[in-house]
Amino acid sequence: MWKLGTKGRCAAVNVKELDPESSPQAAFGARLRRSREERNWTQEELGVRLEYSSTHISSVETGRKVPTLRLARSADAVFGTGGQLDTFERQWREIRQGSLLEGFPDYIGYEGRAAEIRLFETGVIPGLLQTSGYASALADSAVARGAISAEQAQERVALVAERQAALVRPSLPLVSVVLDESCIRRPIGEPVLMEEQLAHLVEFAALPNTLLQVAPYAMGTRRTFDLPLYILTMADRSLMSYAESAHRGHLERDNKFVLPLLTAYHQLQAAALSQDASVAMIQQLRKGTP
Repeated sequence: MWKLGTKGRCAAVNVKELDPESSPQAAFGARLRRSREERNWTQEELGVRLEYSSTHISSVETGRKVPTLRLARSADAVFGTGGQLDTFERQWREIRQGSLLEGFPDYIGYEGRAAEIRLFETGVIPGLLQTSGYASALADSAVARGAISAEQAQERVALVAERQAALVRPSLPLVSVVLDESCIRRPIGEPVLMEEQLAHLVEFAALPNTLLQVAPYAMGTRRTFDLPLYILTMADRSLMSYAESAHRGHLERDNKFVLPLLTAYHQLQAAALSQDASVAMIQQLRKGTP
């Protein structure tokens, strides 16, 4: 059933209503629709202003499609909310964080300000060292499995770039990385993509503020961690750690829990290959030598 709108247009009576409290995505869609209707704009008119199709606008308003960062920023510009505390971009970030493991959004905020970053990773190259191609291959794989949407994949790749850009600052942080051997031996994407990633690791190791080590399979039980771990030292020398499993992450700020992890990390570094030996192993892989 249809009725005549206030400006002589046809407007739907049975419009799908969203509960803004049900999720950040629903809150975004409901706010976008409310802001549009307050100005008596059709979805077509808003689409022209945001440079999206009316179908896309409808999908976002009804919660069927995840908004992108570009759409959120365009909405702030069109509706004049860019200077407010409660922006569309802030709501978009809440949506994005909802697809990340618990604790990780908070960790990212500290990572960009840390004086020292120590990390251990197994299985995949960590985000701070990923090339855009490697990050995209991982995200595309998650989309193929149905774990995330295509829009979320784009935002994951963008997040990798944002994290890396945050480390390029006047006071460079000391970044220590220990990679389980599986990280460099597990092929991700096409061979040329993996070659690019391995070359990037070699370049990373040559930076003046970095240390790269490989924990070889031969370490056996001397490898002190089985799951990814990140340890931050802030400018005031306070410590925090972030650890995660397959389904959740945890940000820890209590030193009595972080200090034992720092000790174990130092033990891991002592038993791992030196940086020179680690780079040599990576170079062998690039040449196709086992």
